[in-house]
Amino acid sequence: MRTLDCDVLIAGSGIAGLVAALRLCHKKRVLVLAKKSADETNTNFAQGGISCVQEPDDSFAAHLADTLDAGAGLCQVDAARHIVEQAPACIGELARMGVAFATSSETASGYSLGREGGHTARRILHAGDITGRQIQTALLARVREQDAPTTILEQASLIDVVTSQRLGLPGPDRVVGAYALARENGEVFAIRAPHVVLATGGAGKIYLYTSNPDVATGDGVAIGWRAGARVANMEFIQFHPTCLFHPKAKNFLVSEAVRGEGAELVDLHGKPFMHRYDPRGSLAPRDIVARAMDSEMKRTAAPYCCLDIRHKSQKFLRERFPNIYAKALEFGIDMACDLVPVVPAAHYCCGGVQADTAGRTSMPGLYAIGETACTGFHGANRLASNSLLEAVSTALDLSRVVLENPLELPENVAIPDWHPGSAVPDDEAVMVAHNWQEIRTAMWDYVGIVRTDRRLARALRRIEMLRDEIRAYYFDHLVTPDILELRNLADTAWLIIRSAMQRKESRGLHYTLDYPNRLPEARDTVIEGRGR
Repeated sequence: MRTLDCDVLIAGSGIAGLVAALRLCHKKRVLVLAKKSADETNTNFAQGGISCVQEPDDSFAAHLADTLDAGAGLCQVDAARHIVEQAPACIGELARMGVAFATSSETASGYSLGREGGHTARRILHAGDITGRQIQTALLARVREQDAPTTILEQASLIDVVTSQRLGLPGPDRVVGAYALARENGEVFAIRAPHVVLATGGAGKIYLYTSNPDVATGDGVAIGWRAGARVANMEFIQFHPTCLFHPKAKNFLVSEAVRGEGAELVDLHGKPFMHRYDPRGSLAPRDIVARAMDSEMKRTAAPYCCLDIRHKSQKFLRERFPNIYAKALEFGIDMACDLVPVVPAAHYCCGGVQADTAGRTSMPGLYAIGETACTGFHGANRLASNSLLEAVSTALDLSRVVLENPLELPENVAIPDWHPGSAVPDDEAVMVAHNWQEIRTAMWDYVGIVRTDRRLARALRRIEMLRDEIRAYYFDHLVTPDILELRNLADTAWLIIRSAMQRKESRGLHYTLDYPNRLPEARDTVIEGRGR
């Protein structure tokens, strides 16, 4: 079996993984795994921007207050304060790495600043409505032009982390490397590394309707939990209120920044309804907006709601939202003249592998950053455009920790060859496809925007049955990219359900008809790592 060696293994090529790689590569041997192409990430699909206090009439205290308010009492205040106050340094680092944000002569900072739901000020730096794509492109270009020893392995899926306990080594359990799969030829290879960073992004594909790309299958959460790391607050799945509703518009998000520029949520007849649910109207935090839309759709039997931004000119919309405007036009929708049909869809996982703001988990040598991690920054509901900020901030802190506290592998540690045993080639692709669809349907029907104990119990029974089938199939057949994703999808779905069943209240993104009130004390939902 081929074995690679590096100082830092980073699984994931989105903003968190690439920023960490760029900060580490001049002093450490860094290997980045991308399970498909390096630019196929959630980052690449981010539209709105990145939040950061810029103007004299704004403040860190206001940004923190907005974050805590959206987080519904569950944010870790010190973590949130640290990330909010590090935001200018994050923007500066991105600028040094080649990211260009939109500018304006009308602001003191010189940046064009947007406003999104839950924010009390304009503080969203953006690059039109393709901010994520601009960031992804700039960071990848910078990584590839480095003379430092940084390698990006594309089409390579992380299978599992390898720990010292798994190898029978003495002392406390710690990370020593990982197994990975080359997607093109099916080769399983090993990677020895004292630092393993999970930066694999989110888990939106667990749900039938999502704004996420196909790669978002909860890999980092499932792999970290199987390795023995704790996970926290997995019940808090953010449903973005405004995915474009059209049979050919797969996963296309209409950015919250559109509402920030004055778009109103209306019913099919153009009548606004959000002020009946929250005084902030269409700019209320996402959990409130998504539940309001769900309620309106159920009350009226409507298949969707609408965004109304017809008061803005074509010129404004083409300049501010060129990608969104053009995409809507492809489907026969002129945003300047027509209502835009939208529905909520799974968007972001506020929980994840429990980590501090430097990505350190409960497993020595294992780190989690970006959407894979639960740092306590988002609490029970993420404030718009705080995700890219957290990703950069945790990547910067991680790089400092690794450089200041380097770990070494135990002497002569060897990762055993991968033995498939009596496993045979995958011969029933229909099983993978069917189970994938069944998981996503069950999660959408029973673990969605509004939950009940009965729905969660039904979901648990189905997911546990599917996990048993998938586990047997995994060990009976040679590993493939599809079976790895399905395995991670099932484990992450199980973690979401078990977390939701433990929370006997409604808080933030977790709303249950059986416990509609919020408990006086906010507590994290923590599930211990499975380990070996």
